[in-house]
Amino acid sequence: MVDVQGTVADGFEPVRDAFVDNFARRGERGAAVAVYREGHKVVDLWAGTKDVEGGAEGAGGDGTGGDGAGGEPWAQGTAQVVRSVTKGIAAAVPLLLHQRGQLDLDGRVGTYWPEFKANGKERVLVRHLLSHRAGVPVLDTPLAPVQAIDGFHGPRAVAAQRPVWEPGTAHGYHAHTYSWLIGELVRRVTGRTIGRWIAEEIARPLGLDLWLGLPREQRGRVGRIGPVEAPPAPASQGPRLRPKRSVTEAYQNPDSLTRRAFGAISPLPDENDPAYLEAELPASGGVATADALARFYAALIGPLPSAGPLRSGGRLFAPATLTLARTEESAGPDEVLVVGTRFGLGYMLHGPASPLLGPGSFGHPGRGGSLAFADPDSGVAFGYVTNGMQRGVTADPRAQALVRALRAALT
Repeated sequence: MVDVQGTVADGFEPVRDAFVDNFARRGERGAAVAVYREGHKVVDLWAGTKDVEGGAEGAGGDGTGGDGAGGEPWAQGTAQVVRSVTKGIAAAVPLLLHQRGQLDLDGRVGTYWPEFKANGKERVLVRHLLSHRAGVPVLDTPLAPVQAIDGFHGPRAVAAQRPVWEPGTAHGYHAHTYSWLIGELVRRVTGRTIGRWIAEEIARPLGLDLWLGLPREQRGRVGRIGPVEAPPAPASQGPRLRPKRSVTEAYQNPDSLTRRAFGAISPLPDENDPAYLEAELPASGGVATADALARFYAALIGPLPSAGPLRSGGRLFAPATLTLARTEESAGPDEVLVVGTRFGLGYMLHGPASPLLGPGSFGHPGRGGSLAFADPDSGVAFGYVTNGMQRGVTADPRAQALVRALRAALT
């Protein structure tokens, strides 16, 4: 029996039930989930072990909350690297710069970053970067992990890269190159790194335990992530439908855009390495608590009761900016993920590849589990983090169980 800590407001008990069920039936090791509604926290739960190596049992391994065989327990302030959930956090920066009149979404990237115009990218627009239409999801020469995090080799490589399709004519998930595209654009416009901008303009004013570039003094709060196998679906559910092609199958082909996009850093970096966590990789390197993710998205869609000195009356996005974030820019077969995907400006939108709460939801999953989004129609913001990375890029079964339970609680 997992020892679940935290609270749920009346009516949101189905979310707690699904959270417990994830440990019992879906291979969860350590995780947290938080939900805000109309700026107020209604779910705040955590359980399991801080490190994935701690095992599948609850805190302490014996339900006592101690440091027994199950490893150090997940605490209220435990944070994890959230992989591509980071993309949704990073996307807020260019949208806020646009909101403040500092960045033209229809302007050419080369206006702000002249070196980027090389090799047929003269007409790439800022909105193409955010909607995965820029045509540079791959690097002809992958970067070593040490190069990927040094702030120099990544921007130089994407600036020199020739597009693999005519920019603006198709979309394909920029799994790693999104880091250097968005990060360098923000640096050119503001003179600050994107991690510093997020810290100064978003995380500190909102009181978020969220970092792009983890401070060394916060290392002790961060659990270790790692792969875990998802248990097979119960026979009673019947055969699982599979798409004609899957990202996993496409990844097996070393020449595919899928393999090349996810292999833009090679070999794959150690995501538990302190150097990786301290780097500012907007595509994959953010560290956050579940509460911070939910609170961040709550601030995108409406005021928070204690939001601090924000510029827009206690909220981050003005109504027009919120519309930009969740208006479809890309839809249909994804050149990298191969299944159909939907993107607004920087955010995945609700759809079969990444089901969120409803048609108006926007957010971003992280490969292997974590998920964060907002649903303006219901006033709900959601954050889920896990240390057990299961196979899959978008619709993780643990996150989806929580989303279904949240949907049921709202009906």
